[in-house]
Amino acid sequence: MGQESFDYIVIGSGSAGGVVAARLSEDPQVSVLMLEAGPQDDDEMIHMPLGFSTLFKTKWDWNYETTHQKHLAGRRAYWPRMKALGGCSSMNAMIYIRGNHADYDEWRDAHGAEGWGYDDVLPYFKKAETNTRLGNPFHGTDGPLHVEDRRYDHELSTAFVEAGVAAGLKRNDDFNGAAQEGVGLYQVTCKKGRRWSVADAYIRPAEDRPNLTILTEAFATRIMLEGNRAVGVAYTRGGESFVVRADAEVVLSGGTINSPQLLMLSGIGPGAHLREMGIDVAVESSGVGQNLQDHPVSGVLSYTKDTTDIAEMLGLGNLVKWRATGKGPLGSNVAEVGAFLASRDDLDLPDIQLHVAPTGFYDNGVHEPTRRALTTAVTLVNVQSKGHIRLRSADPTWHPEIEPGYFDDRADLDAMISGYRRTLDILREGPIARYIDEPWIPATAEPTDDDIIETIGRHGQTLYHPVGTCAMGTIEGSVVDAELKVHGVEGLRVADASVMPRVPRGNTNAPTIMIGEKCADLIKAT
Repeated sequence: MGQESFDYIVIGSGSAGGVVAARLSEDPQVSVLMLEAGPQDDDEMIHMPLGFSTLFKTKWDWNYETTHQKHLAGRRAYWPRMKALGGCSSMNAMIYIRGNHADYDEWRDAHGAEGWGYDDVLPYFKKAETNTRLGNPFHGTDGPLHVEDRRYDHELSTAFVEAGVAAGLKRNDDFNGAAQEGVGLYQVTCKKGRRWSVADAYIRPAEDRPNLTILTEAFATRIMLEGNRAVGVAYTRGGESFVVRADAEVVLSGGTINSPQLLMLSGIGPGAHLREMGIDVAVESSGVGQNLQDHPVSGVLSYTKDTTDIAEMLGLGNLVKWRATGKGPLGSNVAEVGAFLASRDDLDLPDIQLHVAPTGFYDNGVHEPTRRALTTAVTLVNVQSKGHIRLRSADPTWHPEIEPGYFDDRADLDAMISGYRRTLDILREGPIARYIDEPWIPATAEPTDDDIIETIGRHGQTLYHPVGTCAMGTIEGSVVDAELKVHGVEGLRVADASVMPRVPRGNTNAPTIMIGEKCADLIKAT
């Protein structure tokens, strides 16, 4: 590497880590090393919006599985996570959603995350963003992250919007603006019809800076401590082991699974659990790996008529068109349209998000559809159930135990049942009903509560939004403070979705990028 120490070491190149490394290296007086366990993001399926699910269960995927889930018919849930430059911003469905304004005020007020209320974080969302349609007061127009209206919309998507309006939802052309509720087309993190990941937005523009060193296929195995100070990182690369020193700080951006795992491997975590694993306890921190939250999703799938299925469109002609212009169906992010709504009339905030896809998308899309279909995925975004991440071995190559505890709190299941009911009401409205041939999942258009529970058990899965395992705040169990510094450790911060004390109401990529932006400013301020 040409040197054995850097001012800053950033572990992980994902939605926060890539931002932190790029922003810190803007100062030519500091040296930055970014370690990424995966390779370069050089597969065309990464950059083609429609191709993201083809990356699942391949070399690009950490390929995690949860423990057996009681309320998912005893199944293990598959959790894809990207293992390449850009992290999950290189494999997600590109939906640009920030969450509800109230989510961030809750972080501040209920968890002690001072400086993270909505008015505090909005400038960082705007700083990150170049929005091709929207501007002030809610959107940025000159940031590195391109956000655009998708360049292809299937007719089922526009029909669903009209059906939602007919069912009483308000039309919403900006879920990230003044109000979140309503139905509309999603904006996406794309640039001219191509995925615009953190690797595209932040890392590549910075990679030629002489003060930034980027190492791919570099797997961090331990944070090195001297007393209670982080002083470096041990990692493996190409079959060899290395230790590199951080003169200023280590920033851990491994994500909701890998960050608590690496903290525990380094002796920072729940003491009894670490001793059980044969790991010396350096810093007792009971909350590491706890507070795991995720958005569960389960779909209403309908066979369609008098229309097409997006899965039919993976032909050579559309590939040529997309390569040349960024237009056509290969520019679809699959979940083109959605809605935010309340499962009950007495709720002040939405607790259900819909993701609507003009194809039969279930089991993470790993099954090719055999008949034209529409998926309306009911997603719980105000989650009460919590789980944990624990080590299964002191060997860093072992996957940890992932226990999301889906539906352990009955309130989550009740909300999903109500969400199904409201979704079925929308699907009965004329603009979309004219395209529906017959029910697929559930097998009836008038399911009982037991039918819905059975459907959730067989087909429920993650929406890929795990958070919370290194929670920020001052309450008991908090792992980092409001400056993202690990409690009890000097020179170490965590910046990724794991610091979110509560999962926001919406997709988590945009909030994670915001965390990266704010973390970089917090470090620069010191």
